[in-house]
Amino acid sequence: MSEFDVQQKQWLQGFVSGIEARKAADKLAGRAAGALVATPIGPDALQHAAQDRSVAAGGKLVTEEKAKRERHPLDRWDEVVGRAEVGQFPAGVDVFFTKYHGLFYVAPAQNSYMCRLRIPNGILKAWQMKGLADAADSFGGGYADVTTRANLQIREIPAEHGVDLLLAVQDLGLTARGSGADNIRNITGSPTAGIDPQELYDTRPLCRAMHHYILNHREMYGLPRKFNIAFDGGGRVPVLEDTNDIGFVAVQVTGGVGFEPGIYFRMQLGGITGHLDFAFETDVLLKPEECVAVAGAVVRAFAAHGDRTNRQKARLKYVIDRMGREAFLEEVEREYGKALRRAAGAEVTSRVPADKHGHIGVHGQKQAGLNYLGLVLPVGRLTSEQMRGIAQISERFGSGTLRLTVWQNLLISDVADRNVGICIAAINALGLGVEASAIRRGLVACTGNAGCKFAASNTKGHALKLADYLEARVAVDTPVNIHLTGCYHSCAQHYVGDIGLLAAKVDRGEDSVEGYHVYIGGGAAATNEQAMARDYAQSVAFDDLPALLECLLAAYLAHRHTATESFFEFCRRHEIAELRKLAGATPVRALAA
Repeated sequence: MSEFDVQQKQWLQGFVSGIEARKAADKLAGRAAGALVATPIGPDALQHAAQDRSVAAGGKLVTEEKAKRERHPLDRWDEVVGRAEVGQFPAGVDVFFTKYHGLFYVAPAQNSYMCRLRIPNGILKAWQMKGLADAADSFGGGYADVTTRANLQIREIPAEHGVDLLLAVQDLGLTARGSGADNIRNITGSPTAGIDPQELYDTRPLCRAMHHYILNHREMYGLPRKFNIAFDGGGRVPVLEDTNDIGFVAVQVTGGVGFEPGIYFRMQLGGITGHLDFAFETDVLLKPEECVAVAGAVVRAFAAHGDRTNRQKARLKYVIDRMGREAFLEEVEREYGKALRRAAGAEVTSRVPADKHGHIGVHGQKQAGLNYLGLVLPVGRLTSEQMRGIAQISERFGSGTLRLTVWQNLLISDVADRNVGICIAAINALGLGVEASAIRRGLVACTGNAGCKFAASNTKGHALKLADYLEARVAVDTPVNIHLTGCYHSCAQHYVGDIGLLAAKVDRGEDSVEGYHVYIGGGAAATNEQAMARDYAQSVAFDDLPALLECLLAAYLAHRHTATESFFEFCRRHEIAELRKLAGATPVRALAA
């Protein structure tokens, strides 16, 4: 037989290679039932490998994980556009996918989209606020809600305007990308960053760097569940960093073996107050320039080891509980590429306590002659007219900078001493103010069932009714935080409020009415009040709730040790049974305003 020429040899080699490839494909297809695909590569490899390990261990991926595996939600932009063109809302798993682009279909509460933004450190410019007001008018309901992550949400967006709203947001230099579903939420930082006389570190550059790190690292998307990161610069207004999956807290290191004096960040991990856990101290100290890379390593370790088979156990807390704290930190070090600096031997000063009501009123800045004004926003809601008005005030009397807080309020910074009075008058003309009662200044409420399908009660409406009732009857003279949350997701963080109200359906005869479970005595670390609120009363119909809280607050006023004893201190000084007894025996009318 004659020798093959070069062309024939090339053909034969290709033919044999094809046979081998087919054999490999057949072998792959014949893997054990439930297996997925070959070794993953590319930017989604981390997520896919974690899914493969879950299946190999005998687990069954939840619906969301299967859907993410079939096609990454960030690759579904054309589908989002296509639905907008025909005026159609998503259905089924597409509702989940669309959250990756920042649009939340909130039926049956509202037959519309909600758009949640990303505003790192909660700081935006006046021109951006004006643009968002225009977008809310053109494509939404003409208002925006400040969230408990110092963020904004625009609601009542029709199907045909979902993409219009997203593009309007992007035209303003903002984004909604990854603001929902299994992704990292808005990065929070100290609201008074850069202007606070008390702060140790200006968190704005860190929040900005973390924000862009997430946007430009695809492995930061498609996590087992949502993820929260916060930077506390040691300032007057707390950011509730101990309720986050990762909390960074600025501290002053004055010396110690192997430590240069300077500002470092303590790292906390695993906060999730809705599951009754604050973040724990890791004994890790980081230089500011190390924080973002280490946070990325923590997120990758979470992505690799998070539960892909049970959505109820898919948060970072449960990974750490399962692996153990030190084992998880070792995994973080592997992702980071080197050992983390431990605090042993460091001389660290204590954080100056924060003021959980320092976001309200007029406060002097570190810049001589300038002030920030904290506005009270009724349960976090702003009309588009108020948005424009606030923006104009900040431009006229400040630097055009607006700062959102995790308390659902807003600061206007850089107001000169001579302009404080006229600035307050302009704010009052908008129907807002920089002062409020001890009840109203600490009022926090999630969206509630007026806009969220998970909520069991109308939290925002009930919050305002509670404030009206209590202000008229009880002369509370020290701030009391009341947090109303609509469901177990705990968006309003009821467990860290002085009074936490968790919505519930309450049986009344043959009917079911809106009501709440009542928890008292919660607080966060930055205010030296870290504690989970305790169960005070269960299944209280809303009609009965105002009187119950009136009795509780009256008991506080009648039995506190001193005029300066806080409600938190009063609650922690007594057992719950004793508090119930005091509230039941106190003549509330004698203490009415």
